[in-house]
Amino acid sequence: MAANSRLTVAVHVLAWMALVHGRGRDLVTSEQAADSVNTNPVVIRRSLGALRAAGLVEVRHGAGAGWRLAREPESITLLDVYRAVEDEPLFGLHRSEPNPKCPVGAGIQPALRQAYGEVEEAARNALGGTTIADVLRETLSA
Repeated sequence: MAANSRLTVAVHVLAWMALVHGRGRDLVTSEQAADSVNTNPVVIRRSLGALRAAGLVEVRHGAGAGWRLAREPESITLLDVYRAVEDEPLFGLHRSEPNPKCPVGAGIQPALRQAYGEVEEAARNALGGTTIADVLRETLSA
């Protein structure tokens, strides 16, 4: 199973936007962000669209068009970003119901729901404790 990188790309873009904002540039283009991520601008526009719907970035159309942070980097948590671009369970259960006549099939989903729920709660807590400003600070110190 391949890992999904939507969260990573979105965090990268937001950290880069925070960096350029701190250097005095308010608006950026998806092409400029794509250059930092080293990907196609279409990938960045998809990500920015989800971030805009969540109120994390704003877009300006027309002359001087571009994207900007809608909130300060210190107020955007990785959980905010996750909810914007992923917000699906980390782990899925069976696509079809297991055999209820089988001892494992009858009890596997409740057991997994509990374990998966604990993992998801821990992940959300960790994501909620880290901001885009934290990520940028750590990135620049690396």
